[in-house]
Amino acid sequence: MVAQNERRVIVVGGGLAGLAASIRAAEAGVAVDLFSMIPVKRSHSVCAQGGINACNEVARQQGYSEYQHFDETLYGGDFLADQNPVLEMTNGAPQIIDLLDRMGVPFNRTGEGRRDLRLFGGSLFKRTHFSGATTGQQLLYALDEQARRYESEGKINKYEFWEFLWPVTGGEGDDKRCVGIIAQDMRTMQIRAFRGDAVVMATGGNGLIFGQSTNSVICTGGAASRCYQAGARYGNGEMIQVHPTTIPGADKCRLMSESARGEGGRVWVPRKPGDERAPMSIPEAERLYFLEEKYPAYGNLVPRDIATREIFDICVNQNMGIDGGNMVYLDLTHMDPDYLTRKLGGILDIYEKFAGDDPRHTPMKIFPAVHYTMGGLWTTYKAGSYSPSAPHHEHKPGMVAPVDTEIGKGMAHGDPANMMTNIKGLYAFGEVNFAYHGATRLGANALLSCTFDGLFCGLGVANYVSNASTGASEVPQSVYDRFVKQEQDKADALISSAGSPANDDARGNDGRVHGCQNRGPPGSLHRQTRRSARTLHEGAAERYRDVDESDAELHAGGRRHAHPGRSDRHRRQTPQGEPGLALPHGLQRPRRCQFLEDLCRPVQHADGRIGNHVRGCPGRASRTAGPDLRLGRH
Repeated sequence: MVAQNERRVIVVGGGLAGLAASIRAAEAGVAVDLFSMIPVKRSHSVCAQGGINACNEVARQQGYSEYQHFDETLYGGDFLADQNPVLEMTNGAPQIIDLLDRMGVPFNRTGEGRRDLRLFGGSLFKRTHFSGATTGQQLLYALDEQARRYESEGKINKYEFWEFLWPVTGGEGDDKRCVGIIAQDMRTMQIRAFRGDAVVMATGGNGLIFGQSTNSVICTGGAASRCYQAGARYGNGEMIQVHPTTIPGADKCRLMSESARGEGGRVWVPRKPGDERAPMSIPEAERLYFLEEKYPAYGNLVPRDIATREIFDICVNQNMGIDGGNMVYLDLTHMDPDYLTRKLGGILDIYEKFAGDDPRHTPMKIFPAVHYTMGGLWTTYKAGSYSPSAPHHEHKPGMVAPVDTEIGKGMAHGDPANMMTNIKGLYAFGEVNFAYHGATRLGANALLSCTFDGLFCGLGVANYVSNASTGASEVPQSVYDRFVKQEQDKADALISSAGSPANDDARGNDGRVHGCQNRGPPGSLHRQTRRSARTLHEGAAERYRDVDESDAELHAGGRRHAHPGRSDRHRRQTPQGEPGLALPHGLQRPRRCQFLEDLCRPVQHADGRIGNHVRGCPGRASRTAGPDLRLGRH
């Protein structure tokens, strides 16, 4: 076992980013405390299906390169991603695939024994490695195996079924730093403090605030909210990805991977609105393959945001959905059933289980659903050695890349600043980190960014801990006791408010809380929540009122106009300091709450963009940042 005064890192979240960070820190000789609300092998990373992107020899022979992957990622994210980290990530992707292969990930193989590849949205090159349709599960199990190796050596200590409640911070202003966390045992309800010389947040997205989504029910965004309330900045919060192909369900929407389209799946609806014939009875000439007709170059492999908008337009605006409803067909029936089982068996079994039809012989019925959170905790980085003197023009396949793939070109290797929030010692890895995906994420880049964050930036965390002049063990116990009391008081207040007369008007005859329609008396929890939300709304509207949108226009090709020589870029960053809406453990949100539905409902602006709940807001704030490594444009 490790000594109590030994330097140690706390990692919150047991998915790919959390496990990779834990492995990297333990490998560097730093003790790790790993916290997870569930067994780490059940983290949401296990739900990823399609694959993981990386340049490879097959694609390279066709003119593809790591720089082309970098270019596609920036275009897909509408140039809102941090370009230095993206460059380092795409340069390191092939080495990450090799490492995962050596760890035992069972990637699909060709007949010659090489790793197989598939097409994915946003690219015309096969650059996605995969393990059937359960790639996330295979990666997670491989990393968990390595973590358990270090756990057996006493270098990693797991706290499963513990929920993060609050970051413990000491100091003020520039001296403020994170020195631990407050967490709650979900079995005994005990609340206690844990010392840590650095804290890595790897807690994923916040899909549950939208109700039905493809996210697991643990993806509440509560951990990020608590860090935000504690003073951490939050960036690109309105950037939520909607996946175009999911199974609508009464409880949640289940993902049908983009790999189904990558392997040859076709999206269509009957040309005749309201056609009630069975799909296999509708002749080819009477089917509308709307993606293929509108985007002949990419067809069904258009990026997710484009596919989502087109499906929404077909169903909602043109009323051409299946049986007049909000569904279209995703058709795999023209393909060999044995091939489909080998390449897509995982998702085909899911569809058959929940929809009752075999997708090998009957087209699937799908519709878009909330899927991924591009925004997250704001992070910084130490720029690498590559710093172009002038912006580059558009990079096309076959062109010589302007930079090689040597480690450290995008971000300085091992620098403690990489992916640190504005609070010293508090890091954000994986989906909770806003840096990599900008306005929308390319398919199969999620597994890459999570694993890269843990493996590459985890070394910087270990260096920060090792080189710190003072450790968490030297922080007075009174600091931790104060935060424990803060969280205990919250829990006590919630428990003591149950069944009080002030809440009787929100209960039915059966005693159950049915909603938050009644505002409650002054000082009640609901009144405070409404006041907090109103303050956040007014503050955001004021901040966004005078934002210049002149550079947001798009030309016909869907890419932004160039601004030669321009080195700044727009970045959304929400105001900080206002109270948030996180619910402490033990409080269950009512089944239906009109206030929260109105607050969280995405808004479609007049120009077609999907924004957040701030009405009348242009949806874009700005800040200047480092040099544009790609084109010097937005």
